[in-house]
Amino acid sequence: MAGALAATLALPILGIGIYLAALQLSGNFHQVIPGELYRSAQLSPAEIETYVHDNGIRTIINLRGENKKRAWYDQEIDTARRLGIEHIDFKMSASKILTPDRADQLVSILRSAPKPILIHCQSGADRTGLVAVIYSQQIAGIDQKTAERQLSIVYGHIGIPYLSSAFAMDESLQNLEKHFSRLD
Repeated sequence: MAGALAATLALPILGIGIYLAALQLSGNFHQVIPGELYRSAQLSPAEIETYVHDNGIRTIINLRGENKKRAWYDQEIDTARRLGIEHIDFKMSASKILTPDRADQLVSILRSAPKPILIHCQSGADRTGLVAVIYSQQIAGIDQKTAERQLSIVYGHIGIPYLSSAFAMDESLQNLEKHFSRLD
C-alpha cells in the first residue's frame, strides 16, 4: 500500500521534472505577443541566428546583465553585432524584488526598443516571465489574468513562498500591479 502511494506521488513529480528538463533543452523559446515579443532561456549563437531569421527579431534584452569575458555573453554580443540587431543589458535577479523605479526604467526600454524583441535570462522562467507579464500588461494592454500566465510553471517558473528564491518575482508582480495602477 505504501509503495502504491509513493508511486502515485512520484509520477506527477517525475512528469514535472521531465517537462522542466525539456523546456531547458529546447531553449524555452516562446512567442509572447506575435511580431512584438519573444522569450527564451540563454540561447546559443546558432539558436539566436535561427530565431532572428525566423521571427525578424531586432532587439535582444539580456536580463542577466553585462558579463564581459564570459563565453555566453561575448558570443551573444558578437552574434547580435554580426546580425545587425540591438543588444541591451538590463540586470535583474530572480531572487530580488524588482523595484518600481527599475520597473519604470524597464518599461521605457521595452517601449523604445526596436521590435520584435527577444527577452531572456538564464532559464527563461523567472526574470523573463516577470518581464513578459510587464510587457503584456503595460505595453500590449493584455488583461491581468492572461498576462500573468507568463509567470507560471508552463514556462518553468516555480514561485513557492519560503521554498523558492524565485518567489521574489511573484512578490515583484504584486508590488508592481499596485505601482502601475497608480500611474493609470
